[in-house]
Amino acid sequence: MSLALTKVKVIMNTQETIALFDKYVIGNYSRIPNVIVKGEGSKIWDADGREYLDMFPGWATSAIGHCPPRVVAAVKQQVEKLIHMDNTFYTEPQGLLASMLSERAAFGGKCFFCNSGAESVEAALKLARRHTAKGKYKIISTEGSFHGRTMGAMTATAQPKKHQGFLPLVPGFIYVPFNDIDALKQSFDDEVAGVIVEPVQGEGGIRIADQKYLEAIRELCDQHGAVAIWDEVQSGMGRTGKWFAFQHSDVVPDIMTLAKALGGGVAIGAIMAREEVAASLVPGTHASTFGGNPLACAASIATIESIEAENMLENARTMGRYAQEKLNQLKEKYNTCIDHVRGLGLMIGIQLNEPGDEIVKKCWDKGLRINCTQGSVLRFMPTLNVTSELIDQAIAIMDDAFNEIYSQERTNG
Repeated sequence: MSLALTKVKVIMNTQETIALFDKYVIGNYSRIPNVIVKGEGSKIWDADGREYLDMFPGWATSAIGHCPPRVVAAVKQQVEKLIHMDNTFYTEPQGLLASMLSERAAFGGKCFFCNSGAESVEAALKLARRHTAKGKYKIISTEGSFHGRTMGAMTATAQPKKHQGFLPLVPGFIYVPFNDIDALKQSFDDEVAGVIVEPVQGEGGIRIADQKYLEAIRELCDQHGAVAIWDEVQSGMGRTGKWFAFQHSDVVPDIMTLAKALGGGVAIGAIMAREEVAASLVPGTHASTFGGNPLACAASIATIESIEAENMLENARTMGRYAQEKLNQLKEKYNTCIDHVRGLGLMIGIQLNEPGDEIVKKCWDKGLRINCTQGSVLRFMPTLNVTSELIDQAIAIMDDAFNEIYSQERTNG
């Protein structure tokens, strides 16, 4: 399939922008050699006018589409009134956003705002230690998890490859296999302050926590005076077809972390904690200079309003089923390569029997963005307002990519 072209005014060409990065930007990212200059809905355009269908928008941050109209309007309106105000004062957008999130989570939570997923995890870990009894400091997390890149969040991330070059880690963390209740029970003692788990592991390969596993965490935390932390940085804000992934099981956390899709593309993170737990964060215990600023909160309010006005939760459920059905048809066609498809709502993983990087690159060359994690899991996570037509287009490109790669392999073989 050919790439569509569009007229987009750019100041520098692709080579000039990349040269600027090479000279002045730290090279800690493996970047695709394209300069993205525009985004709208499920599509992005580069500086050369090429159009791409984005089925992994902003690493799940642009979950309601690139430059969503209500968010754009809210940011324009807010930026003329008040961009930033420190938390010495009260601001209306922060209070409104907290109430809207708490009402939708429905467990009586109170909010603290920060700027990213890693910051929200750091706040949750501090609160777990602060709230629990003296002598409790250990945190249990699960293998394959991903909680962020700051020292505490990175230590909670139970993937040894993420730790290389940064030892020693923060003490007090215990790693257990995901969904293994026996291992979880054996890890508990009177020094455990909390358990942190993703109801759906994202970077870990779209692995869904079992109902009984979440129930076991809840029960063990209650028995041992520890707190249950659900990391919903990637799975929250409608991604799975409900506001928060834990609502598929109704096992309620003590603390929940949020970020990514919360701001509709604007940087914001948050934790929500049950009222009695939240009470432990008193003045002087934790803070964030930019956390809960009016601009980010206005964007987040508009994000929630967009999800509801456009019925995106229902769409995520419906289109999630549709996408899995179509992807399973692709599996039947390429069953030597595709092992199975798994997911919840529009948080979908395609488990391959071999590395997936070549498929991702081939799809990009054909005008489709997807992602590969854990070496062999393709992440298919379109916008919450995606249509069946866009899903069909994406899977058609994937079909072409698989066909070309495996036709070539058969020819070479």
